Amino acid sequence: MTLHQNLIAGEWVGGDGIANVNPSNTNDVVGEYARASAEDASAAIAAAKAAFPAWSRSGILERHAVLRKTADEILVRKDELGRLLSREEGKTLAEGIGETIRASQIFDFFAGECLRLAGETLPSVRPNIGVEISREAVGVVGIITPWNFPIAIPAWKIAPALAYGNTIVFKPAELVPGCSWAIVDILHRAGLPKGVLNLVMGKGSVVGQAMLDSPDVQAITFTGSVGTGKRVAMASVEHNRKFQLEMGGKNPFVVLDDADLSVAVEAAVNSAFFSTGQRCTASSRVIVTEGIHDKFVAAMGERMKGLVVDDALKAGTHIGPVVDQSQLNQDTDYIAIGKQEGARLAFGGELISRDTPGFYLQPALFTEATNAMRISREEIFGPVAAVIRVKDYDEALAVANDTPFGLSSGIATTSLKHATHFKRNSEAGMVMVNLPTAGVDFHVPFGGRKGSSHGPREQGKYAAEFYTTVKTAYTLA
Repeated sequence: MTLHQNLIAGEWVGGDGIANVNPSNTNDVVGEYARASAEDASAAIAAAKAAFPAWSRSGILERHAVLRKTADEILVRKDELGRLLSREEGKTLAEGIGETIRASQIFDFFAGECLRLAGETLPSVRPNIGVEISREAVGVVGIITPWNFPIAIPAWKIAPALAYGNTIVFKPAELVPGCSWAIVDILHRAGLPKGVLNLVMGKGSVVGQAMLDSPDVQAITFTGSVGTGKRVAMASVEHNRKFQLEMGGKNPFVVLDDADLSVAVEAAVNSAFFSTGQRCTASSRVIVTEGIHDKFVAAMGERMKGLVVDDALKAGTHIGPVVDQSQLNQDTDYIAIGKQEGARLAFGGELISRDTPGFYLQPALFTEATNAMRISREEIFGPVAAVIRVKDYDEALAVANDTPFGLSSGIATTSLKHATHFKRNSEAGMVMVNLPTAGVDFHVPFGGRKGSSHGPREQGKYAAEFYTTVKTAYTLA
């Protein structure tokens, strides 16, 4: 089997390989991917530092061409790359292809941003002096991405970093290196100069730590767990570097008495269980007012009976496997905790077998939960949701906001008054009305509040806040 190597200073570099295993069929090895050492990471940082002066001053058409070619190739190869994504991560083929198309759209958007770089010219309060305000690249950017969106999240970090003239050291999640390797290969062949983009696959404790320890990394953007995010923050403060964190979520989905029941159920099922619940924007707290509670729970159970859990590549599969054994253990541990805390397991939660060996779990729905239970406070990151009964809208809003996280929230209602009030008063970075809590456009800002996020928003024109620094220049006329 071919060893997929790391890219350092424009050269493919080998190392000890690790198997990338398909969670739908653990007998299927997607590929062998090299593990970088701390020395490899240091070499990658040095290469990015050396390449920065030229790339940060490169022409906007050069950057545009690279990102445009990348967007085009990803789109042409959407079926192939979507299948690779589904094989290594476990989300359904339709979701894998959809995520791949989104990655192409992200590169396309930031190709356009290369041609839309702008500043300001202002008069000074002093006579005969002009003021120019411009944005410049930050420097070497460390990018650390998670396993749950193995092509979209790398795209929405790499594309703006390159568009604004930064150089990159990129460490994808060790669990899903395939899509990241493919993106880097495409960018490399699209004409990036040596050292502008460096790929170092491997352990976070080795590669990620080398990035955190280096004073030559001027900025780090991280998506992943709360614990690791705190480590990124502490290390970055020591080096006085910019850092951007996207971490956990315990997102609420509120269902009011006046909701359209079918709309509410579809949005709740999608929010909680699609992509196997392995989304930071997934809703694992469904907060339902008492007038509709029983009808909603019954309808949810009926809808869940129709969900097909199977191989991600099979036609007709709605929900693929959990990503690996460790995550499966975490999910089943929380199901046991929910029972111990006194919640009622109303549906699912069992390990299931399919034609191929994989990490299959029937989506679980708890009822009679409270917001004080661990299953309502801690991020599970799997297809496990808890229904919390409340009296009215005011209590629903209070419960929704009673969380240390604040990434996404949703409400199902036909009341313009309640929808408007919820959009204004929900303590989340993104609010959905009669829509799933997961699913955002590529050209608008993404991010949360409280313990979910730190730093400027990702995606769209708001990405400039992180990937650039502002310069103010004065000129005497």
